Amino acid sequence: MLSFLDVLKQSMELGASDIFVVAGKPLSYKKGKMIYQLNDEKVMPDYSKHLVEEAYQLANRELSRLMENGDDDFAISVPNLARLRVNCYKQRGSLAAVLRIVAYGIPDYKEIGISEEVMSLATKQKGLILVTGSAGNGKSTTLACILQRINETRSGHIITLEDPIEFLYRNEKSIVSQREIGLDTMNFVTALRSSLRQSPDVILVGEMRDYETIQIAMTAAETGHLIMSTLHTVGAVNTIDRIIDIFPPNQQQQVRVQLSMALKTVVSQQLVPTVEGNLVPVFEVMHVNNAVRNMIRESKVYQIESVIGMSGAEGMVSMDNSLFDLVSKGRITTETALQYALHPELLEKRLNGNLRR
Repeated sequence: MLSFLDVLKQSMELGASDIFVVAGKPLSYKKGKMIYQLNDEKVMPDYSKHLVEEAYQLANRELSRLMENGDDDFAISVPNLARLRVNCYKQRGSLAAVLRIVAYGIPDYKEIGISEEVMSLATKQKGLILVTGSAGNGKSTTLACILQRINETRSGHIITLEDPIEFLYRNEKSIVSQREIGLDTMNFVTALRSSLRQSPDVILVGEMRDYETIQIAMTAAETGHLIMSTLHTVGAVNTIDRIIDIFPPNQQQQVRVQLSMALKTVVSQQLVPTVEGNLVPVFEVMHVNNAVRNMIRESKVYQIESVIGMSGAEGMVSMDNSLFDLVSKGRITTETALQYALHPELLEKRLNGNLRR
């Protein structure tokens, strides 16, 4: 039987992004959008328990958290190899785990395909910036690259509130304080309130999970801080709707007004398979200008997509435009573009028209 470290080393050699330890199925790993088996041997409950226990030993963490709650999130640092974001859980009476591999160091944004338009968000001084997308689409990596540029170019105090901590930052021009939920502080709400008394310039909130966190984040953004966070939504319109819908109906108009003033930019991203078999990030970028601000305030969010499409000169770009450009450059197929498009029928007409020309 392979040890936990053996499983990690073999998976990394194969280019895995995630590792799956689930009883009843062979050890598996994810590469790109596909899941492959590491070997043919089925994982038995005793073996899955053994691997999970090894993970807890490496993390110097009590297994009792998992046994009491049924699931647990934490991070592991394996010297000279990688950092892991770990989710352990119970399934059908056995212990299971999904491990996300996070390479040491902040990746080079050019190598992984993050655009200069997205990286330029590091120049923002205040307001709320959201990076959104489905789980596993690179939101944390994009935010890490932006934060690292701030760290390299500005003098200030950066506070990250994460569950768990993924990327580690060195203090460069800025001071970076990294706090892990459950280890360094109780929860996002408590940590965010406290951070406002720690002379912050930039605050990263790993995820905005509830209306109380969102409310404090918006207030902090209004009072001169740069707040960066993530949401599991695709597209700027869905993101704004999601934030407003979290609040009770009697507060939603007030939230629209507050959000219209605090929100600066929404970046929505997807990881899309290329013709070479790699993954490339595709971005929608919406900056809040006067037109967008009025649409948020007046509950006309559905009109924002047309503003994004017509505001290229202001640095905005729609998801479908980004996909169209990748097809034009031969990076992705037409079928892939339509699969990931927000409006596949319109994109298909546009692609067919381009082919005829």
